Amino acid sequence: MSKPLRVERQGTVARVWLDRPDVRNALNGELIRAIGAALTELAADSSVRAVVFGGTGKAFCAGADLSFMREAAGYSWQQNRADAEVLAEMLWTIDRCPVPIVGRIHGDCYAGGLGLASVCDIRVVADPVQFSLSEARLGLLPATISPYVIRAMGEAAARRWFVTAERFDAKQALAMGLAHEVCEADAIDSTVDRFVATIVANGPQAVRACKQLVRDVAGREITPELRAETARRIADIRASDEGREGVQSFLEKRKPNWLVES
Repeated sequence: MSKPLRVERQGTVARVWLDRPDVRNALNGELIRAIGAALTELAADSSVRAVVFGGTGKAFCAGADLSFMREAAGYSWQQNRADAEVLAEMLWTIDRCPVPIVGRIHGDCYAGGLGLASVCDIRVVADPVQFSLSEARLGLLPATISPYVIRAMGEAAARRWFVTAERFDAKQALAMGLAHEVCEADAIDSTVDRFVATIVANGPQAVRACKQLVRDVAGREITPELRAETARRIADIRASDEGREGVQSFLEKRKPNWLVES
């Protein structure tokens, strides 16, 4: 029996592939648990500098697996709650990963798939891609994915797309901020690789600290405590070995040691 998820390592870069192309990479319990386990392992590996998250076949992710939906139709409230918590934990695991994640959205992205896309730090979308938060059409709602999707597309956009369940395209995703870059389908790998190369060229610890900084500062009031905290963080990293090496290599017009060693 084939595994629903494939992880590849190329030096400091990990590529995570949803690998159920026959069902458009639809989510079931096995795949959800596999994603969570893979990201937990990558998050604990200090040698990983960037993660690419993509799918095989024609779609990125079509949402919930139909067989799984048929089974869940007979669940009790308690079973539905337990099932939803597994998905919630997986999304949280991806979101908390300290390594930057580049989403390779090459094909259609619906419902739970949009949740997966939303927890990626950078989303590269191929021009033909269609998105949909289709839950309301089935009498459901995108509850578990909602914190990440609303953060990614913004409240105003979510007010429309949640309640209409309409499809929208890559250019509309770019306009609302859900997509960071849109490219032709045959250029998606080169576009993703460009982002990865840019990330890997930066200081490894600085990149992780930058990702954490956004998470910790976003939405907070600019108080004396926050100003003091940010001042402490820059002092910490300036005084670190990586910070000193980065500044010194710039002044000496040479490559920093993390590029020489990689």
